Amino acid sequence: MRSKYWMYLCPALLGASLFAACASSQQAPGNQTANANANAANDLPYATAPLPDNGYKAKLTILDPPKKLRAGQKQIIQIKVQNTSDILWKVRGGGADNKFYIAVGDRWFDGTGEKLLNQMDGRHGLANNLKPGEETEVPLQITTPKDPGEYTLEIDLVQEQVAWFNAKGSPTARVKVKVE
Repeated sequence: MRSKYWMYLCPALLGASLFAACASSQQAPGNQTANANANAANDLPYATAPLPDNGYKAKLTILDPPKKLRAGQKQIIQIKVQNTSDILWKVRGGGADNKFYIAVGDRWFDGTGEKLLNQMDGRHGLANNLKPGEETEVPLQITTPKDPGEYTLEIDLVQEQVAWFNAKGSPTARVKVKVE
C-alpha cells in the first residue's frame, strides 16, 4: 500500500521532472474506493444492482406445453431459459428482500392474448448464475384460471423489484390453453 504522502515524497525523492510520471500512476483516493467497491460487487455471488438494459435478453421455451387443463388446476411445467445477452446473470438477489433475484414467472391473458388477467401466478428462481449463451431448465408451477375458457399463458423472466424482461424488449414464450 502506498503512503498517503506520495504527492509530497515523489517530487522530493525523484525530482520535479519525474513527478508527473509518479502522479499519473496514482489514483485519487475516491477512485480507489469506487474501483474497490465495483470489484467487490463483481466478485459477489449475488446481484447488487439491476441488470443493464442490454442484460435483459433471453430465449424462453415451454417444454411440452399444456394444451388443455382443468379450471383451478395446479401444474408444473418445464421452462428452458437461455441467456442471449452478453451479460452474466447473477440470479440471486442480495439482502432479505431478494431484490434483483431473477425468476421465471407466468401471467395469464384472455384468449386473444390482449387482456392481462393475472400476473402474480407462479415464480421459480433460476438455480445458478448464467453466463452469456448458457441455458438451464426451470420447473414452474402454474395455476389455471378458475373459469373455463380459452386463455393465453405467457412465460417471462423477472428481475424482482426491477422489471419483467419483456418490458425491456426480451421476447416471452406464449401458448394457448383450453381450461375446462
